[in-house]
Amino acid sequence: MSGLALIWDAEAQEARLVVADAEQPDAALRTAALISLFTDRRATADDVLPEPGADRRGWWADVAPPVEGDLIGSRHWLSHRGKRRPEDIRLARDRAAEALAWMIADGVASAVTVEAEALGDAGIALSVAITRPEGPTRQTFDFLWEFH
Repeated sequence: MSGLALIWDAEAQEARLVVADAEQPDAALRTAALISLFTDRRATADDVLPEPGADRRGWWADVAPPVEGDLIGSRHWLSHRGKRRPEDIRLARDRAAEALAWMIADGVASAVTVEAEALGDAGIALSVAITRPEGPTRQTFDFLWEFH
């Protein structure tokens, strides 16, 4: 059986929509992680916006989510012009973990671990490990954000 999946291309800095088959069992999990990490979550009232008065972004349906507090995406877009200081790297890791926390709450994963590191002035590398609840299956995904 086949279905659609998103595959991240770090070099091109884009996700590509592909047809995935049964031989790619992690395709759905990878797609869920990509949507969670690369969709812009609405900025909170106390987030510092890139420009004063800028759009707070976010998915339109997050205005009235079916489950209170259930939001889509990541606030990583707020760090687009960030520096590579240790606190910025920690913030990138924390925002990625926040974006993926729904997987544990919804029973998709029993654990999600995020590691982040600076890549000089080029960006931030994230390594995401997702452990499935039904057993020792653990998928690791690597993502790269490039900053301009």
